[in-house]
Amino acid sequence: MAKIQYKTIEEKNIKRTFLYYSVALLIFLFTACGGNGYDASFSIETQQKIETAVNSNLAAYGGTDPVPGVVVGIWAPGKGSFVKGFGYADLFEGEAMAVSDKFRVGSNTKTFVVSVLLQLVDEGKLSLDDKLSKFELGVDVPNSENITIRQLCNMTSGLFEVYHSPQLDEMEITPYTIFDPRQLVAMAVENPPDFAPGEKWGYSNTNYLLLGLIIEAVTGNKIENEIRDRLLIPYALSNTSFPIDDPNMPEPYSHGYTLQDDTWEDQTVLFHPSFTWAAGVMISNMEDMKRWVKEYVTGSMNSTTTQIERLTCVDTGKTNIKFGLGIGCTGGWYGYTGGIPGYNTAAYYLPTADATIIVFVNSQVEEPEPGVANSIVHDITEILFPENIAFY
Repeated sequence: MAKIQYKTIEEKNIKRTFLYYSVALLIFLFTACGGNGYDASFSIETQQKIETAVNSNLAAYGGTDPVPGVVVGIWAPGKGSFVKGFGYADLFEGEAMAVSDKFRVGSNTKTFVVSVLLQLVDEGKLSLDDKLSKFELGVDVPNSENITIRQLCNMTSGLFEVYHSPQLDEMEITPYTIFDPRQLVAMAVENPPDFAPGEKWGYSNTNYLLLGLIIEAVTGNKIENEIRDRLLIPYALSNTSFPIDDPNMPEPYSHGYTLQDDTWEDQTVLFHPSFTWAAGVMISNMEDMKRWVKEYVTGSMNSTTTQIERLTCVDTGKTNIKFGLGIGCTGGWYGYTGGIPGYNTAAYYLPTADATIIVFVNSQVEEPEPGVANSIVHDITEILFPENIAFY
């Protein structure tokens, strides 16, 4: 969720190249502790390349000890499949990572929010070109008459990033500190915008708090109910949830970790669900996200017209990364990477090959670029799809 600062790609590559060969010697020892649910149909050589890439990244993005664990799923028709848990779901209890473990999926939540929004567009209840000022949301947003729904969706509104608000630094926030999304938006817009609406691209979670409020204003229903009734139930996403009151994780789940002073600290339960809400509160697992990413990338829940809008990707200023309506676009792959303390979750689909990659890591390590989950996705695409490399 948070904006990230990166070291150079050259620094990342030097470290990863060195670690690639040293970690290869330890692959079978390390992965043996985390192979719950192992399944693969690639050649042994390809499996070894994938495992080496995964473990190299866990080491490169770790400290003295590697990032605790990751679930990796690859489905590439005509090439093969690979599903495996690496490392630990509970580092301190020595519990191996299982492919059925649930994760906080952070900003993957936005893919659900936009899917509901596009259904409302299809139903004629709003337009992507509607101005923010059209809606009574219970919070005043300066310049709202010049901000469109489309700009909120594709991160070109210029609104200040809510989680960078200095006001938050003055608060003592616990897992039981309850927020109202209007309170958070009001806090964000007390700060000057980053740029004029439509001028350029800039990631801001404030946009999606507003989209959640718009959906509630248009439907007269809670956002969690709209997501449940329109998406979770129809698509049988039984392991996916939008928590409201309980900051704890549903079983079975992977713990989430943050590296503090070269020690992995458990940060599974850090915030109340209301803190991230429509910007990043949802929980899911690999099985559900495998199905979901294909569904929304192919637009099975909305019209062809609104799907064209979803997949219209704008420049972000980053190499090989563009952004549509709540969707990332890189090397022909479409999907999203969520980052929230303790978790980094990437889910991508390649329409031209009907291929899916899921990488769920139990730590939000996003430095150096492109972050641990995306770096693993990059390496997998380099191995299997050299013509469609993500995040290069």
